[in-house]
Parts: sequence; C-alpha cells; structure tokens
Amino acid sequence: MRIGIGFDIHRLVAGRPFIIAGVKIPFDRGPLGHSDGDVLCHAMADAMLGAMALGDIGLHFPDTDPRWKGIPGLQILKTVRQKVEKGGWKVKQIDAILLCEKPSLSPFREEIQKNICRALKIARSQTGIKFKTAEGLAEIGKSRAISSFAVVNLEPK
Repeated sequence: MRIGIGFDIHRLVAGRPFIIAGVKIPFDRGPLGHSDGDVLCHAMADAMLGAMALGDIGLHFPDTDPRWKGIPGLQILKTVRQKVEKGGWKVKQIDAILLCEKPSLSPFREEIQKNICRALKIARSQTGIKFKTAEGLAEIGKSRAISSFAVVNLEPK
C-alpha cells in the first residue's frame, strides 16, 4: 500500500471561469492559474504523485510550458492516474477537502463526484469529497482564494 497527500491553492480573480472537476460553477470570479485552476483535481493529482514518489504537478505540468496552458484539471488527474497504473498501482481510495467560502459548491456535489470517479476509474464508495468554508477568515474566508487537500491510498494492480 502507498499513501500520498496533496494540496493546492489558487487566488480567485474576475474574468476566469470557476471550474471544479470539469463542472463550471456560476460565479463572478474563478481560480487564477496557468491551467484551469481546478484545486480539487490538482490536490488529488499531487497526492497520487506523492504516493508514487514522483514529485508534484509542477514538475510534470510546469506553468512555464505553453503545452499546459489552460489544461483541464480532469485531464491532469487522468494523466496522473495513467502514470500510477504504469507503475503497477491503482487508486484504492481518495479523500479530499475543498475550502471555499463562496460560491456554495454543495449543489454541484454529485456531478463533481461523478467526474472524479470517472477520471480515476473508481466507485463512489472509494471517493470522499467534503466542502468546507473558512468561516470568513483570511483570503479563503473573504472569497479571494480557494484551496484543497487530498489523501490517496494506492494498492498494487
């Protein structure tokens, strides 16, 4: 068994779409980033790379490389899952927390979870996703940023 932990944070800015796991969520701001800024997928990808001792997404999808400009978080997640599988492992369970004051993400939970399950080729029972606020504290609490933490458990294929 292997375990990995991941984290990501992005500033929220006007003029950017707000996308989590391929789901476009109506809001007046979105995550700033070289990619689509999908903190949930990024944290999950980082957790899987960490479990494989392969570094982080910045190493595999550097923001200095124009090939990765605008890449969807779900594509990063699928690509990392393929690296995990090539290494002889598969996702047994993944659990994540997404910190976001506004917009409310709960109405999009099922679609987000479905997309994550599809990207990782795992069942709903193997995927935990929780939405939390920062209770008005700091940049996240003022809706100026969004972040995510993820933990993954890999097992041999």
